[in-house]
Amino acid sequence: MTINPDLQGRSYPAAEVYDVGREKIREFARAVKATHPAHFDLDAAKALGHRDLVAPPTFAIIIAQRADAQLIEDPASGIDFSRVVHADQRFVHHRPIFAGDRLIAELHVDGVRAMGGGAMITTRAEIFALTGENTADGPGASREAVSTTTSSILVRGEGQ
Repeated sequence: MTINPDLQGRSYPAAEVYDVGREKIREFARAVKATHPAHFDLDAAKALGHRDLVAPPTFAIIIAQRADAQLIEDPASGIDFSRVVHADQRFVHHRPIFAGDRLIAELHVDGVRAMGGGAMITTRAEIFALTGENTADGPGASREAVSTTTSSILVRGEGQ
């Protein structure tokens, strides 16, 4: 199956909420060898003016990849994940991610470019924290911009 060129311009709504926990931040920080005390110790984070543990900047990839999965799993996309090569990842942070955040991500397909028998697909995930009294993603929920991630994947064509 070939990549559907009509993917460009498509958006996928926010799926399930991702609850950021202290231990998730600590585990991620250990995995990426981020050693700043604000990732591990609440007192250290608060001494810097943070309300809770602060996640390493690349923590946003967890939420972004959950959003990307909607595109990969969409049968209409024509994407065979076994043929995907990750080409690029960029982050623009609007504020840090903290323990206690409830995050959602909307995915936008910004580009589909044919390359030989394959295609380069560029996506943008807009990550928001649900705020206010209603932190469920429903009517009345407020959203605060947290990060924008841009990802490019190369889907190799047959025989590549």
